[in-house]
Parts: sequence; C-alpha cells; structure tokens
Amino acid sequence: MTIRNLDFMMAPASVVLVGASEREHSVGRQLALNLIGDGFAGPIHLVNPRGGSLAGRTFHRSLGELPAPADLAVIAAPPPSVPGLIAELAAMGTRSAVVITAGFDRDQRQAMLDAARPALMRLLGPNCIGLMVPGIGLNASFSHIPAPKGDLAFVSQSGALITGILDWAASRRIGFSHVVSLGDMADVDFGDLIDYLAGDTRSRAILLYMEALTAVPKFMSAARRAARVKPVIVVKSGRHAEGARAAASHTGALAGSDAAYDAVFERAGLLRVVELDDLFNAAETLSRLPHLMGDRLAVVTNGGGAGVLAADRIADLGGRLATLAPGTMAALDRALPATWSKGDPVDIIGDAGPERYRSALEAVLSDPGVDAVLVVNCPTAIASSEEAAAAVIATIKARAVSGQPKPIVACWLGDSAARSSRVLFAESGIPSFATPENAIEGFMQLVRHARAQDQLMATPAVVDGEESEDGDKVRAIIEQALGEGRTMLGEDEAKSVLSAYGIPTVPTEVARSPAEVETIARRLLAGEAAVAVKILSPDISHKSDAGGVRLDLVTAEGARIAAEEMVSRISRTLPKARLHGFVVEPMVRRPGAHELIAGMTVDPTVGPALLFGAGGTAVEVVADTRLALPPLDMGLARAQMEHTRVMRLLKGYRDRPPADLDAIAATLVRLGRLVCDHPEIRELDINPLLADATGVIALDARIRLADEAREPRPPMALRPYPSNWVRRAELPGIGEFLIRPIRPEDEPLYAGFFADVTSEDMRMRFFTPAPGLTHRHLARLTQIDYAREMAFAAIAATGELIGVVRLIADPDYTHAEYGVLLRSSLKGRGLGWMLMQHLIAYARAEGLEELKGSVLAENVTMLRMCRELGFKVESVPDEPTLRQVVLSLAAPPVSA
Repeated sequence: MTIRNLDFMMAPASVVLVGASEREHSVGRQLALNLIGDGFAGPIHLVNPRGGSLAGRTFHRSLGELPAPADLAVIAAPPPSVPGLIAELAAMGTRSAVVITAGFDRDQRQAMLDAARPALMRLLGPNCIGLMVPGIGLNASFSHIPAPKGDLAFVSQSGALITGILDWAASRRIGFSHVVSLGDMADVDFGDLIDYLAGDTRSRAILLYMEALTAVPKFMSAARRAARVKPVIVVKSGRHAEGARAAASHTGALAGSDAAYDAVFERAGLLRVVELDDLFNAAETLSRLPHLMGDRLAVVTNGGGAGVLAADRIADLGGRLATLAPGTMAALDRALPATWSKGDPVDIIGDAGPERYRSALEAVLSDPGVDAVLVVNCPTAIASSEEAAAAVIATIKARAVSGQPKPIVACWLGDSAARSSRVLFAESGIPSFATPENAIEGFMQLVRHARAQDQLMATPAVVDGEESEDGDKVRAIIEQALGEGRTMLGEDEAKSVLSAYGIPTVPTEVARSPAEVETIARRLLAGEAAVAVKILSPDISHKSDAGGVRLDLVTAEGARIAAEEMVSRISRTLPKARLHGFVVEPMVRRPGAHELIAGMTVDPTVGPALLFGAGGTAVEVVADTRLALPPLDMGLARAQMEHTRVMRLLKGYRDRPPADLDAIAATLVRLGRLVCDHPEIRELDINPLLADATGVIALDARIRLADEAREPRPPMALRPYPSNWVRRAELPGIGEFLIRPIRPEDEPLYAGFFADVTSEDMRMRFFTPAPGLTHRHLARLTQIDYAREMAFAAIAATGELIGVVRLIADPDYTHAEYGVLLRSSLKGRGLGWMLMQHLIAYARAEGLEELKGSVLAENVTMLRMCRELGFKVESVPDEPTLRQVVLSLAAPPVSA
C-alpha cells in the first residue's frame, strides 16, 4: 500500500491533457471543456499531435512543448501509445496520471505500469471516466454532469454509474469532496484511495460502489484505519452471484463469495447497504449524528398510524423500542393530553403544536433508557409543521449545548407541507426522511454502524490453552499425509489435529477390517452403551450420503455386520472409491444438544474464512451460517454467532437450558489459530459440533490439504498474530519477563501500567502530562493489525505490563515512527534498551528503511540511548524544544 504521490493526483497545481480534441462529441473535447470550464486555478495544458485549439486555447503538439511538467496528466490516447507517454511524462517530473483510455491488452497494461514504476508515478484507471475534486475546481473527467461541491467522497468501480449518481445527487443538493472512477485499477485501487481519504479533512464520509476487491489485506488495513475516523459506507453489487463451487466439505459449499465480502466489511467496521439511495441516506445519518450508545428508540409522533408503521418496521429489522421509565411517563402525563398513547410510540395527538413537541422530546431525551429518538409529523390543518420542526431543532441545539446529545432523526410526512421543514432540518444537520419506514431504516443503519464500531474497539476476553496447543503434532500429521500424496486427512487424523488445538473430540479408533471393528467394538462396549461405525475413505467426503455411517450399535457382532454391509453397499454404488478401513467410536449421548457446524474455507478473493452455523445432515438446506475472518477473539466469535438464527436456540428456551456459549466461541477462536498456523489447510469441517450446557464436542471432522510450496494459499485478509516475535528475557532488578506483540486483550493491563508512570514521564512520551486514557484511546493502542503497526509489550512473570515499544509505518512501508514507555519504577535497568533492540530487529526484518522519532530536547536519557543505538540526532526547524532522531536500518545493528 502507498499513498505516495496521490497528492499530485487529488490536489494538483497543474494539469496536462494528452488527447485533447476539437471534434464534436469526442471524449477528448469533453475532457478539455471540463478541465477549462470548472474553475481550476492552476495551469492547464492541452496536447494533440495534430495541433488545433478549443475555447481560445491552442493545443501543444508534443509534451516537449510544455513550459513546465504538470502534476497531473489526463491521457485519452490510443492504448499502444500510452506506455511511451507515461515514460515521457515520468521523465519530465509528472507524478500522477488519469488514464481514460480503454482496450489495453495484457502486454500494453504491463508496459504502462513498467513505465510508471521508476518514478512511482501513480495511475488511475485505465478504462475510467476520470476524477473530480470540486473544492479546487478540478474536473478531470468526461462526465457531462459536474459534481457539486460538498463533503462526501465517492469512489466507484463503475464509470457509467457515476454520471447517474451525479444527476441524482444534484436534485437532492448533495455535494462531493471527491468523485473518483477507479476503472480497471491497474495501480490505484480501493485500498490506496481509502487510505488517502482517511486523512483528508475535506470529506466527512467515504462512499464506495464496489464490484470486486483486489489486494484484500491492503484494503483491510486501510479500511480499518478509515472507519475509526469517519463513516465508510459501501454498496457491493453481485450479491446473488453463484458463489458455491464443488467442494470436499459442507463449509466449502456454503461459503459464497458475497458472504465473504460481508465478513470483510464487518471486520473492517464498514457499513454495507443494498441500494444507492441507502448509500447517501446512511452518509447523512452517520456523519451528522452523535455516536449511538445503544439501540433503544423512542418515537414521538402526532399521528398514531405513523407510530404504528415505525414500530412495525423496527420489529421487521430486529430493532427495539425503548421502555419508558416511570419518571418519563409522569413527565409526559403532565405535558400531554389525557388521551396520549401512554407508551412508546409516544402519540402526542394530532393537534400538537410546537410546545407539545418540545415538552415530549425533552422528556424522552432525558430518559436513560432511550438511546435515540425518531420525531414524526403528519401535516394537519390546525398545527404548523414548520413551527413544530423549529421547536424540535431548538430542543436539539439546547441539548447539544448542555453536553447531552442523543441521535435524533426526523420524519415530516407530506410534500409541499413538509418541504420547508426538511430545508430547516438539512440546514441544522438533522437527517430527515419522507416516511416512517425510511426513517427506521436510517436509524437501523446507525445501529449497525455503532455495533461495527463497538466491535472494532471491543476488548476481547482471553482464551486459555494457547500455550498448550501442539503445532508440531499438527505439522507432522500434515507432512505425512502430503508426503503420501493425500490431500484429505482421515477422520482419525482430522480429530487429532483438532485435539492438538484444544477442540474436544470423540475418542476415535481405526479398524482395517470388519473383524477388527468387532474387536474394537467389544472393548468399547465394556464401558459404553453403544458405538458408531463409519467408513474410512479418501474418496467419500459425506459419509452419511453414501451409507457409510451406522449409529447406536449395541453389540460387537452388530458392529461387524454393519461394517460388512457398508463395504458391500459402497462396492456397488461407488466401485472406484478406495476403502481404507473404518472408524469406531463410542456413541455420544447428549439429549437436547444442538447440532452445529464450524469450519474453514478459502475464498479466492478474501482468502481463509471461518464458518459457523446450524449443522447436521441438512446443513445446506437450512443454510443458517455466517462467515468471519480469522484470527478471531472471543468477542468476534460471539459476534459471528449472533448473526445466525440458531443462536436464539443456543441461548435457551422454555425448559431447555442455554448452551455453553463461551465453549462454542472458544472453539471458533482455536479454529482460527489452527488456520493461521497451518497454511496447508484449505477446507475444514466439524459437522456436527454438538453443543449443550456442558460444553462442545466434535463428532465428525474432515480436513482437505494442499502443498503450500506448490499451491500457495491466498493471503489472509488480516495479518495473523506474529507469534515468531515472542521472546523470553531476564534483567537484574526485574527478573524474568516476556516480550511479545501486544494483543487486544491487553487493554486492562494499562490501568496498572499507567498508575506506575509519573506525569513527567508521561509528558516526555506524549508531550502532555495527561493523555486521554479512555477505552477508545486504549483500544487504539492495543488493537493493531500488525500490517503497518507493531507494538511489543514486556510482561512480567506476575502478568503485569512493565513496558511498551511501538512503531507506526507510513503507507509506503518504508519509514516508521517509534515510541517507548516504561514503568517509571523500572527505568535505568536496561528494559528500554532491550525493547528498542527488539523493535529495531523487527523493523529490519520487515524491510523498513528508516526508523525515526520526536524527542523533547530535555529528555537527555532518551537522546543518549538513541545515540548509543546508532540514531542520528537532528534539530527540528522552528521547534527548539524538539529533536528528531533517525536510524538508517541499512546500517549494521548495534550490539548490546
């Protein structure tokens, strides 16, 4: 990922158009007219080898005639000429280009990229309609409709869609900070632009129209960063494209590509909407309103029917109405007519004037059980809709001034009667909707986004047992199978793999013949009521479908006969299937247990994904599953479970107790770690995974493998926990401690850590004596994606956090800034030196070129350590109290 030179594209000082034309209705003419007619203040040069002029501007015949290189080139020339033009422009000093041209073959596309690479010239397109930045008057597109100035950034993979959106937005007074047509994304893609726009102060929200993703890990890193600072909302087309393929497991068959995209958007904290209308409605709602702290909605309306419609729609979408507190009910009784509705929705009666709206709104906003309010107005002949709107706006502003804001959305029904009120709401930054149903949908978008943000910042619980996971055992099983030319593990091997990662399984024994089945069954039946016998074959994935499973066998002879019958049946129906024997295991008796499925598949775009849902033999028919991206923590696993219908059953009902939800979540977490640690795993199925109040147990499992050296697995969307950077250390006065990459669940350790950091040491590190140590701030310190940021925590033998060192790399991943902080009571004992050496070693291993930091000039201890570690100490212009320390990572490391 890099945003280098994107400033030259998004905020150029000068532009050149190569392919300007005088010809009516040509792309080159429309591009030229747009460039010179939208108020861009910098130089604009037009180039055409045949010469000519347009709108009083003479065309240059070649790039060599330009008086100076342009920051941005717009190219509308035939594909064979483009690589040469890019090379010439790059040599002149141009650092960005929009390639409008379509029709590149593979060689021409690669030649264009090769020409741009030496100068890191950034390319948008090819096959796009261009770029618009209305705030600076830049219209480098051939759209016949200009983009009005505003603060929404719109990035679209479809060029044709952009003109329709601009037409639609103009009639609704929607403006844009950027409108970007990505085209074929030969260079600049979604990840690059989201990363750039995350730091752009002109845009309050980022809107995406997406057909397909490329470079998903890059996209995830950028999207997670952007979603923490502003709403990112996406429409993804192709929701119902056939995503299933022939697979060796239920998981592979159930995991369609659209479900994988859902997992990406959810994990990144993005809001996915279905329609383009929703895209802009969501942008208005999310970017205008304060953060939603819960999902309890109160409805205040002067029309009972409108309130019922709102209540119905919130039930449809899985939301909930607030339960009003007794104090709120009393306040409403005093303010409203005796005939008011006595509950939520709050019907303030059709003759309600502005004072009644104000009183009712103040009452419900003061209720601690209300998280947001929908205010509805139905036009009547005896009360002014506009006066009611003014009262609502005044109440909202008064609450904001008092520091008690809650999200409020409005719905003013009607056309002419509501028009002026909607203008008032728009001017005050209050989202308004035409119908109660639309308003509820807008509120639920707010709910979904808040949940995604909370999940992005959540502190996960710890899953015990990671230290006891036996990765070596799993590697040995995988290597043996691949060495024998097998890509499917036997059931006994698959269960051994699961057991090695702490996932409970049924004890399983392998018999090579029906006679051996009888022997094993006789021994097991001495302590069990019944046994199960299953066929063992690399060619039969779904054993039940082939008649390869017999349950509840209560005699050893019956087990042998069942095995013989399986052989006979499969020999007739599947004569080519290889039979390697049988699996014999005790029957698990768990009356009332739920049959679940947990598994993993590899999506060709997204990479490895974990699946959870309702299991059993009808799993494809029920289709109650959800994908999530590994690695998971307990919070993420529970969130994945909540997206399934079976979760309602797992929570218990009637006389059926709830299942052990933590045990299910822990299974998903461990499954994620297994997938991260062993890239040879390509499909994994646990079906059924039995779950009840006593825990979980895997009854059946299958795992498909591939040779990673010959068939590399697509990269994971999220970089897994870098466990190879864990180190044990010891220092005098500190004792033994662990240096390891920080984890999200480390957040609670910061309370004790900061309690032992003096305000002076805090000031030296953060340049302020008291940084905001809120949950959101601490989550930013502990929840990192390990892709562009790293933090190493020093953990004492007592489990306490005693020091942290971190780096944050630039998007080019060439330079990084560092920071280090220790417990004040442990300074001077070598801990800071050891942590810095560990961080420098990591930076070198990652291929970073330079590590730098800002240090107060009075922090002589840090400056001395930096010099000893090989940093150069430099003054900062116009900042006499600061020093910049810079370490070239190409230099040899400094020994301890």
